[in-house]
Amino acid sequence: MSEPNAADQTTEKDPDDWVTGDEPATGAQKSYLETLARGTDEEIPDDISKADASKRIDDLKDD
Repeated sequence: MSEPNAADQTTEKDPDDWVTGDEPATGAQKSYLETLARGTDEEIPDDISKADASKRIDDLKDD
């Protein structure tokens, strides 16, 4: 059997499982969200958590 390829493995963790997911979003997350949301109807709450910010970023990138 062949060894698993590193590219086939993911180190990404579901934001719902993050230990710090309930903490406030970072400045970088907020800035990126504002950039992605510009020109859309998306409203980004000031008190968004790290986990929710990550999910919103993924959603906006997919649009």
